[in-house]
Amino acid sequence: MTVEAPDNERRDEGTKRRILVLSAAALAVLLVGAAIGMLITLSVVRQASPPSAESVDVGFAQDMQVHHLQAVTMANWARDHTDDLTVKQLAFDIEQTQLGQVGAMSGWLDVWDQPEQNPEGTYMSWMAGASHGHTSTAESAGVRAMPGMATSQEIAKLRTLTGRELDVYFLQLMLRHHQGGLEMSAYANKHAATPQVRNLSDKVVKGQTAEITLFTDMLTERGAKPL
Repeated sequence: MTVEAPDNERRDEGTKRRILVLSAAALAVLLVGAAIGMLITLSVVRQASPPSAESVDVGFAQDMQVHHLQAVTMANWARDHTDDLTVKQLAFDIEQTQLGQVGAMSGWLDVWDQPEQNPEGTYMSWMAGASHGHTSTAESAGVRAMPGMATSQEIAKLRTLTGRELDVYFLQLMLRHHQGGLEMSAYANKHAATPQVRNLSDKVVKGQTAEITLFTDMLTERGAKPL
């Protein structure tokens, strides 16, 4: 005689399988992005010297990875905890897009023989001539924060919220985050030397400009305003 598992056990197993599938998909996106980034970069490196550690190209790739990965962290949380299907789909799209771009930037740095992050532990030195204080979070231990980044306290707060409050705060944080990323990408698009950095930064500018409008509209629909 076959004994069926209780409904709650079947639901738990289904949830576990869904998490494994999503995790595998995210890893696949990251690896594909890295492979594409390396292939594109290799074709360019054969024709020109790789950018230096102090260049806009390397600095952008290092810092934008950190910036993107925080967005992925927030999107992952919102995707798994929101009850709003529109927010869930938006969070999934952000995660997939930015993981792919992180993979590409990681591939460039590998080909350029540069570390994933600045070995001095500093950020934004490649944008030394730009003013971005209006979107920066608080500075920590003398390290200038990247524009638009959420603080650890804000991330912790996001994880305490549910329902509409979660959706609104996620949209508010992501809106500010995109505004900061837009500033970084616009600078890289103007000052980078390599075509792959200029091309990616152009895509980020166009994509995040459209999403900023979307976030603003979604906040208005929910009776909320930007931070």
